[in-house]
Amino acid sequence: MATKHNWTKEEILEIYNKPLMQLLYDAATVHREFHDPNTVQVSTLLSIKTGGCPEDCGYCPQAARYHTDLEGNELMSVNQVKAQALRAKSSGSSRVCMGAAWRNVKDGPEFDNVLEMVRTINKLDMEVCCTLGMLTENQAKRLEEAGLYAYNHNLDTSEEYYKEVISTRGYEDRLETLDNVRKTNVTVCSGGIIGMGEKAEDRAGMLVSLARLSPQPESVPINALVPVEGTPLEEQQKVSIWEMVRMVATTRIVMPQTQVRLSAGRTDMSREGQAMCFLAGANSIFAGDKLLTTPNPDVNEDMLMFKELGLNVQKPFEKHEQRKTVEKEDSKIGALGEKPKWTRPGHQIDRNLEAQNKKVKA
Repeated sequence: MATKHNWTKEEILEIYNKPLMQLLYDAATVHREFHDPNTVQVSTLLSIKTGGCPEDCGYCPQAARYHTDLEGNELMSVNQVKAQALRAKSSGSSRVCMGAAWRNVKDGPEFDNVLEMVRTINKLDMEVCCTLGMLTENQAKRLEEAGLYAYNHNLDTSEEYYKEVISTRGYEDRLETLDNVRKTNVTVCSGGIIGMGEKAEDRAGMLVSLARLSPQPESVPINALVPVEGTPLEEQQKVSIWEMVRMVATTRIVMPQTQVRLSAGRTDMSREGQAMCFLAGANSIFAGDKLLTTPNPDVNEDMLMFKELGLNVQKPFEKHEQRKTVEKEDSKIGALGEKPKWTRPGHQIDRNLEAQNKKVKA
């Protein structure tokens, strides 16, 4: 069951460009190999500090330099965050992700308050995730000591296209933060956004960067750009549901053990479209009326959709324990020098189908 890390852009593009029905079948097969297809995690994303960011990310309404009529707020109090976390838990969320519009974490009273927020949510028996910008190794260790479960730091797109979207932070800066998180026991959440004007090659390039991380991220959010008036990407056309399905399916095949998070852009997706994403391998959503600053489906609508599709809500910490077991088995296989059963999922499926077709013809 070993995970393949040395994917090439050409291999991933070959998967991405498959006939859609074949791609769906392949991805669903991989998904069932590593995950319960009827279980989806529900997470809540909470903006604990909104607006005023010094970065120039072309998609983000929180950048101070853009005029987006965003109502900003200073860092929330620990009690406010606890109240929101309890509300999220009562609605079915097993993870709370706290986001602050910072370029990087600065040591001091505000970071101390964030650490206390992490401790507080951790005591509620919920997974705690943060997305706070760039981290040093010491700051990552302090978050680990406070009980942080996951740290989100998206690559956004391919290294080649990155400079077309952001100039105030380099691609290597993002990889360095992920490396600092990996020096702790905190899990990694890193993905990207499609629909920013990039090509399919850039989508494949982003997946190459993520897949080559060792271990691969425990979570990969796939976002559809939500164009916001006042940002440089305000006139971008919204991606189609077929593009989202292809991206989710390809991500599932390339990173079979990862939780693929169906993130921003769900308000433009029908239930049928979201169901196809779940079939393709998405096994996590963000609930609540907002994703930091962009609209999101109401949690009651999500629960109704879960009921219609027969989906169960994943319990906190459940997935990480399963993955650790699989990774332990992977290491045993490597130590014995045995050929892993699962090295190139998509290609293995193709070979199996070819063999089946020959039998039918015979």
